[in-house]
Amino acid sequence: MADLSRRALLRGMGGMGVTGALAAMTGCGVPPAYVKEADRGSADRSARDHRLTFANWPLYIDVDDRHKQRRPTLDDFERRTGISVTYTEEINDNDEFFGKISPALMNHQSTGRDLIVISDWMCARFVRLGWVQKMDRAAQPHVAENLDPLLRTPHFDPGRLHSVPWQSGITGIAYNRKKLGREIKHTSDLWKDDLRGRVTLLSGLDESFALLMQGDGVDITRWTADDFHRMTDRIRGLVSKGHIRRFTGNDYIKDLDSGDVLAAQAYSGDVIQLQADNPDIEFVVPQEGAELWAESLLIPNLAEHKRNAERLIDYYYRPEVAAELAAWVNYVCPVPAAREVLASSKDKERAALAEDPLIFPDDAMRKRLAIARDITSKERTEFAKEWNAIVGL
Repeated sequence: MADLSRRALLRGMGGMGVTGALAAMTGCGVPPAYVKEADRGSADRSARDHRLTFANWPLYIDVDDRHKQRRPTLDDFERRTGISVTYTEEINDNDEFFGKISPALMNHQSTGRDLIVISDWMCARFVRLGWVQKMDRAAQPHVAENLDPLLRTPHFDPGRLHSVPWQSGITGIAYNRKKLGREIKHTSDLWKDDLRGRVTLLSGLDESFALLMQGDGVDITRWTADDFHRMTDRIRGLVSKGHIRRFTGNDYIKDLDSGDVLAAQAYSGDVIQLQADNPDIEFVVPQEGAELWAESLLIPNLAEHKRNAERLIDYYYRPEVAAELAAWVNYVCPVPAAREVLASSKDKERAALAEDPLIFPDDAMRKRLAIARDITSKERTEFAKEWNAIVGL
């Protein structure tokens, strides 16, 4: 089995899910995957070794316009603390990165990384497997004070003991109002006849299911298997009628921009960029609600610079630092207090960001946002098989 890549192996197991796949591997001499809390830590070298390694996604941190190798907020952290940060943009896909570091984690070895950023649905797997360490919130006063209340209690990590949002976002609906000639206010508006063959949905199960359930009036913080099957029955019927043009990754952006598609399930951060070139594109949080999600910071097991990593996380929860990051990446800022920092800017473009509901959702929008209960390992086998059959994966 050593010659098989982790990702190929999981795909070959037909979507049995991470926990199921790991269980199957125990028969090949691979040790049990779950790590007890007492075995997660390492002797912390932070006090004498002033550095840390931080793995993130591409284009997910502020960059100096004139010097592309400089990252102003990160550079400032290094000056303030004397901690040297090795910053790598190595995460391009949640599953791919899981495959990259899971062999070390399941074998109780260091990943070589002190801090990683992954989507919350994948964070749920890491937390369930015991692959990440609890953070010392007493050492993170800015996180304790400034983390958005909407993001504090995800189902997979009550109290956010193991995770802290890096940036957040909304999965809602983007549409070309000018070409469609009407408003979209409800998820059910996507299924009207004038959008037949002009709608796309996200192909990933974890990315797509919550909004579609909300369209059926489901409370996604406590959804059930019946809710899931009712949603898939609806989508299966729409596919058979040719109503849904296709299922996409982030490539829905080009379909919307070209006009081939008039409405799409979409991420709020993408739409901000689209609107800069095409002001006819609108983003809506349906009246029934939309999913609020985050990509979160985690400290993997056996990280050698845990305290340094905790300090960096807390630094990014200073409102002035969070404002700098939000102004560059344009996702939903997990630090509401950063809004006042941007609003007070003498730069008109920066000040305008404080009024953008896709960066700082207003009160009316916030009431319609919810974090979905994650799909458990037991559910994933069945649900992934059903969804992938509809999508054509």
